[in-house]
Amino acid sequence: MTEQPSLIEYPCDFPIKIMGKAQQDFTQTVLAIVKYHAPDFDDASMAIKASKNGTYLSITCTIRATSRLQLDALYQALSDHPMIAVVL
Repeated sequence: MTEQPSLIEYPCDFPIKIMGKAQQDFTQTVLAIVKYHAPDFDDASMAIKASKNGTYLSITCTIRATSRLQLDALYQALSDHPMIAVVL
């Protein structure tokens, strides 16, 4: 199977939405994973929104993506974490 060429031109600003149950350390856990893969990510740009009943949190992080490899690794790390339900 050949790898598809990327439709994204790098570097670029790339928003990632991360959702999970609102629990202690959720935001800090997401931030740690994002900063590991995108060290220049600005914490202050993180947008956090609670669900209507406050059960879930949605966090949007817009990173400066430098490669498809970086994005794939970040998505995989976020998706593999037990606190995180959805990554878009």
